Amino acid sequence: MRGSSHLAIGLLTGAAVAAVVPDFKLSLPGIALAGFSSLAPDLDHPGSRLSKRLGFAQNYVRWAFAAAAVLLAVYAHFNLAAGPSKRVALTAALSMFLIGMAMQNQSARKLALLFTGAGAVLGGLYWEMLWLSLLGAFVATAPFTAHRSWTHTIWAAALWTYIGYLADKDLGWQGVAAYAGAGYLSHLLADTLTKSGIRYLLPLSDKAVKVPLISTGSRSGNLLEVAICVGYGLVVALLLWQRFGAALLLG
Repeated sequence: MRGSSHLAIGLLTGAAVAAVVPDFKLSLPGIALAGFSSLAPDLDHPGSRLSKRLGFAQNYVRWAFAAAAVLLAVYAHFNLAAGPSKRVALTAALSMFLIGMAMQNQSARKLALLFTGAGAVLGGLYWEMLWLSLLGAFVATAPFTAHRSWTHTIWAAALWTYIGYLADKDLGWQGVAAYAGAGYLSHLLADTLTKSGIRYLLPLSDKAVKVPLISTGSRSGNLLEVAICVGYGLVVALLLWQRFGAALLLG
């Protein structure tokens, strides 16, 4: 399923959470969180929306390698005496430069996400926020896995929901786990409607669960995705009206 459809379904799922959970209010941040979470499983895909956004520095990673190589070479030239240490440093600088120049876009994207995730891990350790470190670990590792592998499992959904639970405790924002978990699960359920399906229980089982209605990328598949989003939107609108309609009329 396309990223735009996943996002629409995730946002609608966030609104549905507010409509069906008795103690929740209609929350725009909660809806946005559900939308964000609905894109998270596709961090394992190079063309996903979230992967591109979080890997914003990917175009600069190669030049960072080259710049580091130049700085190392300059340092070695002016500060190290002639001998083995200087030769090793210059060889390392040349290697870094060649790696940076040879690096393809996908390698740069993966490294950018790795650095982004590592930064979040370190930030979580420094501020003693386990949820931030776990989130960083997820972002850092997901790009190095095969598409629709472990990020598209029930275990990953449980981890994402747990991250939301920990964030809820630290931030004091009610409903983080519910919005995050529901948004993530909406992605898995939507991909279940595609011909490839989802292997929910990897690595315990390699069997894909699927209701093969959608051929992603085809014209008929795109039209069906739109129809699903519209139909789901109407259901969510009805739920919201049942929950908040009277209050809106009185207010």
